[in-house]
Amino acid sequence: MTRTLQITVTIVLIFAALHTAHSQEFTKVADGVEHAEFFRQTDAGPIRGNLIRLDPRRVRLDVVHAMDAAIGVERTSSIAIRYGAIAAVNAGFFRLDTSIWAGDSAGVMRINGRLISESYGGRAALGLIYRDGEMHAVIDRVNTDLRLKGSNDGVLVLDGVNRERKEGEVVVFTEEFGRSTLTDPNGMEMVVDEKSGVVLRTKSGGSSPIQPGTFIVSFAKSRSAAIEGFLKSQNNQVWISSAITPVNASKSGDFILADDIVGGVGYIVQNGKMVLDWSVEKTSKGFYETRHPRTAFAKLNDGMLLLVTLDGRQPEHSIGVSLAELAEILKSLGAVEVINLDGGGSTAMFLDGKIVNRPSDKEGERRVGDALLVFPVKGGK
Repeated sequence: MTRTLQITVTIVLIFAALHTAHSQEFTKVADGVEHAEFFRQTDAGPIRGNLIRLDPRRVRLDVVHAMDAAIGVERTSSIAIRYGAIAAVNAGFFRLDTSIWAGDSAGVMRINGRLISESYGGRAALGLIYRDGEMHAVIDRVNTDLRLKGSNDGVLVLDGVNRERKEGEVVVFTEEFGRSTLTDPNGMEMVVDEKSGVVLRTKSGGSSPIQPGTFIVSFAKSRSAAIEGFLKSQNNQVWISSAITPVNASKSGDFILADDIVGGVGYIVQNGKMVLDWSVEKTSKGFYETRHPRTAFAKLNDGMLLLVTLDGRQPEHSIGVSLAELAEILKSLGAVEVINLDGGGSTAMFLDGKIVNRPSDKEGERRVGDALLVFPVKGGK
C-alpha cells in the first residue's frame, strides 16, 4: 500500500467513527460574530474545540504583537482586553524561551503596513486586507526579500529584521522593535534617518537606542569593511527595501495590499483540496501527524471567515488532532482555504470577555508572541 493511500484510509477510518453530524449550530455573539462549540467522538477519543464564524462585511481583523513591540510575550486575553476586541485567537509562531528575545516572531509579520519580521523557510502566511468596507484574507506560502537600497541604486542584502543578530549577520532594527536593539557589544551599529536615508552616525558596540524616525543597521565587526565600502559608494544614504513574494504570483497584489500579515506552518487546504506535504514548509513529519491542540484560520465556501481552536493533550477532554484531521474537519465545515497557526500550549480563544477553550498548559493560558483580534467594523487599530 502506498503512503498516500495509507494516509487516505486512516482519515476515512477516523471520520467514519464520528458519532455526530458535521453541521454546526452557531449562536450570535455580536453583529457579524457567531460562536459554536465543537465536539466529535472518535474511536481514539473526544475532540473538542471552539469556532468563531465571521461576516467579513461586519468585522475587521488585526494582528497585534504582545506588548506592542517586536519582542515580548503576553496572554491572548490580555492583548484582546487592552485593545477592546470582541474576539481573538493566538496567531503566529514565536520564540518561546526565557531570553530577552522571547516573543520574537518565528515567521513573517507585517503590522499596519510595517514589516516586523522576515519569513522563514517559505512557510505559509495569512494576509489581511480591509478594502471597500469588507475584510479580505489571502493565504499562500511566501518569501521575503530584505535589503538596504542606496542612493546610487546599490543594494546590500540583509539577513533579518528586528531579531537577534547572529555571527556574521546584518540585521536591521526599526522603531517597532523597542527602545534599543538589545544586541551584544561584539558588533557595529549605524543609525539612519528613515525619511532621508542619511547615515547619522556609526558606533562600535551594541544596544543602540532607537529614536522615532530612525532605524539601526547592526552588523558583525567582520563585515565592517564591506559595509563601510558599500556606504561610501552610496554617499552614506540608504533605505530599507522589503518585498513579500507569494508562491502563487496571482496573489502578489493582495499581499502588497495587506495591512497585516502573520506567518503559520501548514497551508493545509488549498482551493478545497487537502495539501499535507510537511517537507514543503521545512517542518517535521511529527508536527503534521501527531495530535496536538491546534489554532487555525479558514475561508469558507460561502464567503464567511472562521477562527478555530481545537483542544488537545487532555485525554478526558480532547485528544487533539493531526493536521490531516484538522484539514478534514474544516473541509467538512465548508472550508476552501486553511492555514494552521501556532498551536500546542499556545492555543487560546478569547470571546466576549473570557477564554472559551481549555488551554493545555498546566499553568493555564500561555503568554504568546501575538494574536489575531476581531473588532466591529468601525473598530480596529
